[in-house]
Amino acid sequence: MRIPTTPFGAGGAFTVLNPATGAAVATVPQADLAETDAAIERAHRAYPAWRAIAPAERARLLRSFASVVDAHIDELAALEVAGAGHTIGNARWEAGNVRDVLNYYSAAPERHFGRQIPVPGGVDITFHEPLGVVGIIVPWNFPMPIAGWGFGPALAAGNTVVLKPAELTPLTAMRLGELALEAGIPEGVFTVIPGKGRIVGDRFVTHPLVRKVCFTGSTDVGKGIMRGCADQVKRLTLELGGKNANIVFEDADLERAAASAPGAGLDNAGQDCCARSRILVQQSVYDRFLELLQPAVESFRVKDPAAEDAEMGPLISAKQRDSVASALTGADVAFRGQAPDASSGYWLAPTVVMPRGASDPVWSQELFGPVLAVMPFTDEADAIAKANDTEYGLSGSIFTRDVGRALRVARGVESGNLSVNSHSSVRYWTPFGGFKQSGLGRELGPDAPDSFSEVKNVFISTDN
Repeated sequence: MRIPTTPFGAGGAFTVLNPATGAAVATVPQADLAETDAAIERAHRAYPAWRAIAPAERARLLRSFASVVDAHIDELAALEVAGAGHTIGNARWEAGNVRDVLNYYSAAPERHFGRQIPVPGGVDITFHEPLGVVGIIVPWNFPMPIAGWGFGPALAAGNTVVLKPAELTPLTAMRLGELALEAGIPEGVFTVIPGKGRIVGDRFVTHPLVRKVCFTGSTDVGKGIMRGCADQVKRLTLELGGKNANIVFEDADLERAAASAPGAGLDNAGQDCCARSRILVQQSVYDRFLELLQPAVESFRVKDPAAEDAEMGPLISAKQRDSVASALTGADVAFRGQAPDASSGYWLAPTVVMPRGASDPVWSQELFGPVLAVMPFTDEADAIAKANDTEYGLSGSIFTRDVGRALRVARGVESGNLSVNSHSSVRYWTPFGGFKQSGLGRELGPDAPDSFSEVKNVFISTDN
């Protein structure tokens, strides 16, 4: 497995560990403040030429980037398995998502146009002007797709990009930076800068040449970034935490709902802001649902993430595993699944708990681990109230055969992304983002390039 390289290194080095074994995978040089500033300034110098490229040529370069990524799907997936502990099936999908996002937004340069607005006394037209340098800060839980959700539409809209991967999982982002150059993306247009958040990430916030910051991560860190961006009235997109509800009504297909619940909450070892970690089940079918859920959890395949049939791998680090295990201390555990021996690697068995009330940490806090909490509800109003009793509002699911009920509950739940009889949260064709403290702004969908642009209005008088 080839380890990608980086031109940075004055900020020391970080050792990437394999979460499945704890063994070292690579030592990655880190950027210091001066190197970060220099990279931002290179992106700023590259911006005028990238902005001026004819739309059809920018579209061609993005398609070329997508093609090069497609040719390296297996390589990127292997890096994510080794460096992030993702199952091989998920890692291939994630690399493919980068390819698909690039292909999707390659259509934007030729279609991202303004309007002519009827006005008296002249002609009024609007333009979508790119912002300049965009700083993207990527989390460790989904390093590839979340990077692509930012740089795909940002590049399409005519911006240049500096991207900071998470310290724990920099390898695939670094490789994407190499592949961009291989695809013909000009030097300085897309730069990956590995380094510490308090150095590289903070500099994205404070540097005046960075015109927008996209951050995905914890709500607390996001609040700090928002405060920092306020000093320059800097544009900002935030995708933060989630504590999402999976609502199962008595008329639902219970077998389907129970069989799909483990994947919805345990995928990526529960390290997913869209994880359906709170399961709300109507009281009349609560016991039956638990009977169906137990074998689904106990048979969930937690194993070497390189195995083709693995459904869940390890947690990202010993610190994260210990944090989740600590939150389970004293919890009312209903049953557990299986996991490899934690003496080697950062493993934790899937766990289903019965919360003691709405304030129980297993119900109210985003644990970011393989934990499902199950609570009964009485009727629609109670389900909506319990689903909304959280500071978050990112995602969720509703299982019912009643279309009217599905629509009523979907309108009542305070969440940016909901699925009915499904757990799908992310499609690159549709907008993604949260309510309340789950974030600010939207990613993906046909309008994403708008969030990397300013609308300029021009009035031309036709009076003599």
